[in-house]
Amino acid sequence: MIESITLAAVPPGLDTAIQSLLTPMGLALVAAGTALGIFVGAIPGLTGTMLIALVLPLTYGADPLLSMAFLISIYVGAVSGGMITATLLRMPGTPASIITTLDGYPMARQGKPGRALGLGVMASLAGGMISWAFLVLLTSPIAKLSSKFGFFEYFSLVMMALVLIATIGGKSLSKSLFSGFLGIFLAIPGINAATGQAQLTFGITELNDGFQLLPVLIGLFAVNQILRDITNIEQKAQPIELGKESVFLKASDFIKHGVNLVRSSIIGTWIGILPGIGANIGSVTAYSVSKSLSKTPEKFGTGHEDGVVASEAANNATIGGALIPLIAMGLPGSVVEAVLLGALVIHGLQPGPRLFSESPDMVYTIMGAMLIANVVMAATMLFSMRLLAKVVHIPRPYLLPVILCFCVIGSYALSHRLFDVWVMLGFGVLGFLLESLKIPLAPFIIGFVLGPIAEENLTLGLQASNGSFLPIITQPLSLLFIVIAVIMLFVPLAKSRFSSQREVVQ
Repeated sequence: MIESITLAAVPPGLDTAIQSLLTPMGLALVAAGTALGIFVGAIPGLTGTMLIALVLPLTYGADPLLSMAFLISIYVGAVSGGMITATLLRMPGTPASIITTLDGYPMARQGKPGRALGLGVMASLAGGMISWAFLVLLTSPIAKLSSKFGFFEYFSLVMMALVLIATIGGKSLSKSLFSGFLGIFLAIPGINAATGQAQLTFGITELNDGFQLLPVLIGLFAVNQILRDITNIEQKAQPIELGKESVFLKASDFIKHGVNLVRSSIIGTWIGILPGIGANIGSVTAYSVSKSLSKTPEKFGTGHEDGVVASEAANNATIGGALIPLIAMGLPGSVVEAVLLGALVIHGLQPGPRLFSESPDMVYTIMGAMLIANVVMAATMLFSMRLLAKVVHIPRPYLLPVILCFCVIGSYALSHRLFDVWVMLGFGVLGFLLESLKIPLAPFIIGFVLGPIAEENLTLGLQASNGSFLPIITQPLSLLFIVIAVIMLFVPLAKSRFSSQREVVQ
């Protein structure tokens, strides 16, 4: 009787997730992914997004639970690893660590690089754990609400996601919308799932399957980054040596910075939930709040401990925050989540509300992997900091050819077609051109991944309503999403027009 009650209390899928993560293979993959993420995150010019896109082919055909655990671990490690070069080199390894340079590097110049790195690790761990708690508490209620969605609600949700990413994720609304619709357009070629007819294939047999997501992701993020690094290949800087200073902190340091840790972590979590904002905005916001509430705001930017703590706690906290809408609603909070959403699609899983009901083991695996990865991240960085600090000495001319080889192998291995390699290279050039023109990639990926899902749900909804579009505005949730999308679309336009009119008057 007691055994049956105990089993009933365990949420479906939780036992499977625990069994996957706590096996030697599961723990090894989490540890390897975290270490790999830290390593790549510490190299200026290489990003966690690029690494996740690069290793995605290795997970194709593997256990989906272990694959996602590996990718989530890379994500956690990459965001944390960026602070090493931000502190020692004044070159943030990732955009999330840009604000860390403001106080981390001056601390290192003052002869306290170990102290700066130790504070960064402490803050990263606190931010990750606090945001993980929000992830566990909020995902299920949001998913239950999302489970009520029908075909038209799904369609409206995708439209809202695209508009939110476009309006929040970029400085130019027109460029962001162009990026999103370009992604939708390039997702059209192939066999239409509803009609079975080829569309926009131009007689090219290889296009019957459309542009495969894996080569597209590798091209947009890995090849694009390689091209960008080649243009800055001569960029060098003199790193500060870590020396023999300890990176370990005392318990009193946690008490001293406790309020800042909690406050910045909460700010980072809620910033992460908002679509299209990202870890760098989370760290900026937390840093600004800490400075405004500080009794000594003039010390910020001169090597102040509170600045390092606020930045690193917030940028790591955005991870858990961004995973909440990704799991519960299928809304990626940043480019990294867009790639993770693509990984779920590649493994045959439906991102969004259905994920919790159809694959609860995947949801708990993602949560568990984030928890373990944060602990592994802190331990790895504390006990291997001197080794990790040597990463800054690796010349990029030696790294880039190796990375490009992996890009080619990963794209070809998908279907053993040279066509996919050309797709990878083509989208790499496209990504390079888009970013050179200040056109964000996040709306493109959202459009490319979610566009077919929107088309499928709209088709099924029209079949169920005998071709009527009215349910889009007559069903409450669908109408709500459309209203939000319209408001988010026209508010920036109205502000822009109002600002231009004021300039004319002045």
